[in-house]
This record gives sequence, C-alpha cells and structure tokens, in this order.
Amino acid sequence: MRSVITSLCLLQAIPSLALAAEMPTSTGNVELEVLNINTQASDYERADGPVEGYRATRSASATRTDTSLHETPQSISVVPRDVLEDLGATRLQDALDYAGGVGRANNFGGQGLTNFTVRGFTTGEFYRNGFPVNRGYPNAPDANTVERLEVIRGPNTALYGRGDPGGTFNVVSKQPLPEQRVTLGSQFDDQGMHRATLDAGGPLNQEGSLAYRLNLLGEGGDSFRDHVQGERYDVAQVLSWQVNDDTKVIFEGDFMRNNRPLDRGLPRYATQTGSLSSATNLWEKGRDNLLHNDNNMAQLRFEHQLNDSWTLGGGFQFLDGSMKGNAVEANGAPTDGRTLQRNFNYRKLEWTDRDWQLNLTGYFDTGSLSHTLLTGVEYENYDYNSIIQRSSAAAGTYPIDIYQPVLGQPRPALTRNTTWDKENLQTWAVFIQDQVALTDRLKALAALRFERFEHDYDNKLNNAGDFTQAENGVTPRLGLTYDLTDTVAVYANTARSFKPNSGAAANGGGFDPEKGTSYEVGVKWDALDRQLTVDAALYHIVKENVLTLDPANPSYSLAAGQVRSRGLDLNVTGNITPEWKVIGGYAYVNAEVTKDNRLPSGTRLANIPRNSFSLINTYEFQNGFAKGLGLGLGLKYVDDRKGQTETVTYSMDRYSVIDLLSYYQVNEHVRLNLDLKNLFNKGYDEAAWNNYVYPGSPRTVQAGVAYTF
Repeated sequence: MRSVITSLCLLQAIPSLALAAEMPTSTGNVELEVLNINTQASDYERADGPVEGYRATRSASATRTDTSLHETPQSISVVPRDVLEDLGATRLQDALDYAGGVGRANNFGGQGLTNFTVRGFTTGEFYRNGFPVNRGYPNAPDANTVERLEVIRGPNTALYGRGDPGGTFNVVSKQPLPEQRVTLGSQFDDQGMHRATLDAGGPLNQEGSLAYRLNLLGEGGDSFRDHVQGERYDVAQVLSWQVNDDTKVIFEGDFMRNNRPLDRGLPRYATQTGSLSSATNLWEKGRDNLLHNDNNMAQLRFEHQLNDSWTLGGGFQFLDGSMKGNAVEANGAPTDGRTLQRNFNYRKLEWTDRDWQLNLTGYFDTGSLSHTLLTGVEYENYDYNSIIQRSSAAAGTYPIDIYQPVLGQPRPALTRNTTWDKENLQTWAVFIQDQVALTDRLKALAALRFERFEHDYDNKLNNAGDFTQAENGVTPRLGLTYDLTDTVAVYANTARSFKPNSGAAANGGGFDPEKGTSYEVGVKWDALDRQLTVDAALYHIVKENVLTLDPANPSYSLAAGQVRSRGLDLNVTGNITPEWKVIGGYAYVNAEVTKDNRLPSGTRLANIPRNSFSLINTYEFQNGFAKGLGLGLGLKYVDDRKGQTETVTYSMDRYSVIDLLSYYQVNEHVRLNLDLKNLFNKGYDEAAWNNYVYPGSPRTVQAGVAYTF
C-alpha cells in the first residue's frame, strides 16, 4: 500500500511539472483573491500564508480561525519561512531552538519525531495544517516543506483533542504559488551532511484556478558521531483547485523515507569511571544497526463559503507508517565501570491513522456583540502493531568497552520477545468556540470540547494484560483580552487538558487518563510603530494521573502521580527596520513533582532547565555595494537540567552556544549562505533519556546555494 501511494505521488508530480513548464511566465489573469493563496503580507497576511520577515501578525493555530495574535488570549510564537532560510535549517528543531522556551528532549535515538519541552512538560504534540501527525513513531516534516511553524503554549485540548498541557506545535506547509517558480537548492557541511532540494510551484491552467506546489528532498552522508550515517528522501506535493468563487479543494501528500541507525548517544551511569567523547558510538554500525522509518501522509481539505457570514470547512487525513530494522541497546549499568552489557534487537512497528474533521465558522452580531463562532466534529481511528525481539540479557552476551569500543562484533541470536502487542484507539469529538467582541477593547473566548475515547489493547505476550476501556473527556477553555491602548493588551485564560495513558496496569486494566489544568495571565505590546512584538506571560499548570511506579509491583505503573509547573515566558519578534530582524525569547520554569508513590515533593522534572534564552539578530544591507548581504548572530543559553525525574540522578551542565549566520542574495536568481554553528566548539548535552544523553553538535561549517528561475 505504501509503495503504491508513493508511486502515485511521483506519477502525479511529473505531469504537474511538465504542464507548469508549458505555462507562460507571465500569469496576468491570476486573481490572488480568487485563488485565496499567498497574498502578500504587506497587503494582508493570511493566518495560513507567508510572513513578511520575522514578524507574523495573525494565526489560526490557537483558535482555528484567522485571528490577530494581538487579540488571542494565549502565548503564541510563529517561526516564519524567512527564519528557516536564514538559519539554513534542515530540521524543525533548528527553528524551534529560537521559538522561545522550547527545549529538546528524547529524540528516539535520532529516529522519528523529536520530543520537546514546553512550560515544564515534555511533549510531541505535532499537527500539520490542524491535523495530528505525531501518531506512531513518525519523522517530523522536513524544513523544506514548511511555510510557518507555530508554538501554542498551554493546553489546547478544547480544539485539538488529547494532548499535553505544556503546548502544541502546528506546522503550516507550503501552499501553491500564484506565479510559476522553481528553486533548486543544496546544503552541505564539514561533518559530512549533503542535501539537495527542489521547490516548484505555480498555476496549472490559464485561469489560475488549478495550482500546485512540489517539494523534493534527497539527503545523506555522515555526522559528527562515529559510524552514524543517514539517508532521507521526501516527496511533498500540494494541489489546489478553486472550484468556483465559493469552494476550494486542496490535496496534500508527503511521502518520506528515513534510513538511520538507532543512536542512543552516550551512557551516563553512576558506575562509569570517566567521560566519553561526543563522537563515541557504542551501538554498532552497518546493517547491525539500521532502522528504516517510512511515513506516508495524505490530506484532502476543503473550504466552502455558504454565504458572506458562514463557511464550511474540514477534510480527511490518512497516515501510514512503519519503523523496521536492527538496533543495539544496553541491558544495564557497567558493573566494572567500563564494560557495557548490550542486546541486539529487531523491531517492527507499524501504524495507521485516519482522521476526519468538519468545521462550521460564522461571523454575526447579537445586539452590540460581534461573534466569531466555530463548531466542529472529529473522528479518529488509530491502529498500532509492534513486535520487538532481543538477544539474551545475560552478562557477557554482547559486551563492549565504553572507553575502547570495538564495533563489528558477531550478532547474538534473538532469543526473547520483549514486546508483541497491538492496539486501537478511536475518538469521537464535538466542540464549540465563541470569540466575542464585548466592546471595542474587551474580547472574550470560550470553548468546550466533549470527546469519547475507546481504547482496545491486546498484549500477545500475556493475555492477562488485554483490556478494553472507554473514557469521556470534557475540556473547557476561557480567555479574556483587554486593550489598554492601541498597542498594549493584557489577557488571561484558563484551560483543561486530557490525554489517555498508554500501557496496562498490574491488574490487567488500563490507566485513568492524565488531566491538566492551566492558568495564564500576560501582556502583548506592539512596539516601535508596530514593527516589534513583545509578549510576556505568567502561568501555573498542574497535571494529575501521571504514571508512577506501582510500589506493590515495580515492574508496573500506577496513574497516581502529580506534577506542577510555574513560570514566565518572554518573547520578541520584529522587523525593527527594513534591515534589522529579530526573534527569540526567555523562559523561567519551575517544574517539579508534587505527588508520587516514591519520589519526594520538589523533585525536578527531567530535561527542564530553570532558565533558557535564545535570540537571533540578522541585518541585511539594502543599498550600496553590500546590497543583499545578510549577517546574523544567534545566541542560545540553557541552564542545568536533571537527566531523570529521580531523587538521585545525573545532571546536564548549563551551556551557551553562539552561531554566526550569513547569506548573500546575489541577484533575483541566486542566494548563497555560509554559517558557522557552535562558534566556540562548546561541548554540551542536548537532552537526556533514561541513562543516556544526546551530545550537542560540535563546531560545524554549513554552506549552501539556491537558484530560482
């Protein structure tokens, strides 16, 4: 099925390019208003369209309606396409480093969708154009396909369904262009990475009612980690059809292949007698450690204007993915301080997800009150199957000296099935949201979602662990915004979150779901003649029913824990002058355990720094001999963090990293970039998972060229 879908996409891409090549370069008949795509930000910025520079003014992620950021009672950061290009970003995490208060967490050994920390909680809640893409173990969308990346802080369950209370990410993908354009790009670095991209788009007929966007990616090469090479291929296509003045249909597909070792990074056991180089690989090479992560995504979206006040929209998304191959992991701490006991393993993880959405949006008045009403229904059906086989856990089966590792040892036999299960999760949801202008200065937002979850779990290793469980979740949200002046607004909100816990308890049943409650107050200021946006927020979040060890059976868990996070967000974005652009933020987070079966209150949560700061400054010359030259400075500071949520555990030291950025727009066709990342070659721990840390990249020189015609 997956190969058929990929082949269809490739066949579809060929005539799209061929037909586009036959189109005249001048498309004077194209009406941007009719196409409803890519209106210039200087005229009107769409919530799902391009941003001029670094400063976005509108978003649909937090409300699912086209709403001004200034009027949204919530902290939101938008990282536009220009930031990704100036950074030379190849991954979403490159951009999220500068989103303000977003930290890195478990990266699944270099596989799949990296987890991040937001407001003290670890989350992988990623959406693409409002549809969930974080089911299973997927790859993140490649940076080459992204128009804007949006961070919505705090719970968003009222609109998006199950999720973490820290925050949600929504990727807005590139959409078709009003005029024909093709860009060929290449990036490479001195660590061995090289990638080539194509970005093509334009109308497919004279009227401009049918248009396309095609992004292709091929990437491969080495990394700073010994014997860790990877390959990454992506075909992403969008077709839009303006059926008539009232109706638009969009088909979007993304088909990605990622081949890479499972790289758990560096062990950080208390019994180790010394430190390791960031390049040290203890996890084998070649086919003994190679996973194939394949992901297919198809979306069919539509929008139909019923009349001047009401619009019907929605669509369907299908996800199909798998992760298969060999890997090597540790069995436990080295008892002699240097010999790590390992296991060879094979895994086969497969998942599918089908998501249907239907929304109705209306604009109307009741007396002196102006309303933006959103109602919607959603149905999702998620299937997951997994099997993991491992070699013996006995000492001496597959050991390695962590200080003098010798890779290429003979594979041990697979003697254990440690995981063999399947599960199905179905959800039905209905929600309503009303944004009301109570006065010219006071605006309110109220939302309520009812969701039913039906979870069917089958443990093929132990039928006693099978269960079928149903839960109902009601998640409200309420927010107020008040304009103190034309440029300063204050806001407050409260919201609930709801997320089913996975796995089975010792008695064979499922767990009660996680529930979170958040309170937030903040201020938004459009400064310097509205060229710079500064927003600050204080928040208090409590999450209940967190999984904690069962004291009667430590091999199992109980949904009995509680954690709390309090803190401050401060974010800035701006096109301060035509030459000078900035984006970044500061975050203070106090995240700790407040209730647990064995951990004392006050235990810090893993991977959460108390203080973090990031900022990009770029300056582009507009005149003179240096016209088109852009120079940038990126600063990142991350405070010390705990490696595990434990009373006694290791710590990751605080670090600072400085990046130097440069690009040169030679003419309308050619753009060059040369970046020096981690200028002072700072050694640091990027993030941790259990007893392993992921080392940060050393000093890296990256260069690239893009040609547009």
